Amino acid sequence: MLTLHDNLGSGNAYKVRLILSHLSKPFRRIEYDVTTGETRTPAFLGINPNGRIPTLVFEDGRVLVESNAILFYLATDTEYLPDDAFVRAQALQWMFFEQYSHESFIAVARYWRHFIWDEVAASPERMQTLNEKMEKGRNALAVMDAHLKDNPFFVGSSYSVADIALYAYTHVADEGGFDLTPYRHIRDWLARVAEQPGHVSITKSEFES
Repeated sequence: MLTLHDNLGSGNAYKVRLILSHLSKPFRRIEYDVTTGETRTPAFLGINPNGRIPTLVFEDGRVLVESNAILFYLATDTEYLPDDAFVRAQALQWMFFEQYSHESFIAVARYWRHFIWDEVAASPERMQTLNEKMEKGRNALAVMDAHLKDNPFFVGSSYSVADIALYAYTHVADEGGFDLTPYRHIRDWLARVAEQPGHVSITKSEFES
């Protein structure tokens, strides 16, 4: 059985739980508190030297890290990864966008507000940085909303790994202080994603076949 080294508050880890649920793949889950250094212990660093979750361990001992790499692997030869080479590259394009233009701002703002707010609020420098991240996060949301105006999903007309990657932190963006009210097309897309077979919430900790 697959073993997922996980944290329920992490959108990156949620991506993996979500696609595993879509695929009805059972897995064992190990929870880590990332705020207290549980992923920095010698035992965990022996599994993933980068000390991050999600980390997926296969039955034969192979290890795969980085959420979008795990998504890509699990989606291969399934309906969630396009067969056409160009369309598949478009899916990767949005997954790269998620990591560099979206997650870096929306996920970080959420983490700061939702998990370490007292520490951030006490630092004028970090508050200034947070304001900058909020602006860049809103820019990413605007790009997404414009694309979704004429597209039901991010790649063609089908739900794919691109949607899973972007859904993870977008649907909890309000926890980072982002107001999704102006982004009507994003809100409609969020509803479509939530209707997909096998959808589970970010707080769901156990897999059910």
